[in-house]
Amino acid sequence: MIECIHGLDQALCDICTPRKPEQQELAVRPRATPASRSREPKAPTTLRSPRVSAPATAPRRDSAPALPDVDLASLRVHHWTHLSNVAGILADGALRAGAAPELDVASPLTRERRAAATVPSGATVAEHVPFALSPDASSWDAVRHGAEGVEWSAAARGTRPTDYVVLVATVASLGDDFVFADGDAAAPLTRFAAGMEEAGPLARRASIADPDLLSAEILVPESFDLAQVTLIGVPHDRARGEVRALLRDYAGKAPRVAVYPPWFKPSDD
Repeated sequence: MIECIHGLDQALCDICTPRKPEQQELAVRPRATPASRSREPKAPTTLRSPRVSAPATAPRRDSAPALPDVDLASLRVHHWTHLSNVAGILADGALRAGAAPELDVASPLTRERRAAATVPSGATVAEHVPFALSPDASSWDAVRHGAEGVEWSAAARGTRPTDYVVLVATVASLGDDFVFADGDAAAPLTRFAAGMEEAGPLARRASIADPDLLSAEILVPESFDLAQVTLIGVPHDRARGEVRALLRDYAGKAPRVAVYPPWFKPSDD
């Protein structure tokens, strides 16, 4: 061992043999022990959620399902009535809401309910001429099955489906003051829309649960000109002959009369 003038091993004397900077740093840094590590301050905690960078392109949300494509203006409307009522309709030249039919298929209860229910204009349902959007409409099919419900008259229960005729026109011929009802017009939960602009969207929404719009009604205020009727559907040749005989005395343009038996048969249960 070579001693320096300070009496130390020359290699260990910081004065006679100065250490390099990195050696000094290593010499003064204390060794870490488990106890010292446990006393090191922890990173501060926070209640905020960590910030997550947004992806380059946000995922596209699924759009709302499209409504069924129902072109209301292109559909036909149907008004069914007993054959005994046709002569009065032709004599008047119109279907009228306040007309007294020869044979009334509606029960007094139905008349009362329709006289109490109102449409957006404030008029009652009874002040409108009703049409269906299908020749197999729910109300007409109920009559074809025997008119057993309380909404039908005793006279209706005494008839057969082949005792009726169906008057047909187009929605486009109704003008713009008609009312669309998405169900029985006298029912408390039925929704109404007036005119083509409002009726179109409601008809599309109604067709989700009722694709053929069998329960919907079209209501025409006060009366409907018979000149707008393009077709009278009848159940058989004998009925066609009777209707044609009545049309001989009709002053206006006579609608076509056609035999179409399926319209007068009850639907399959």
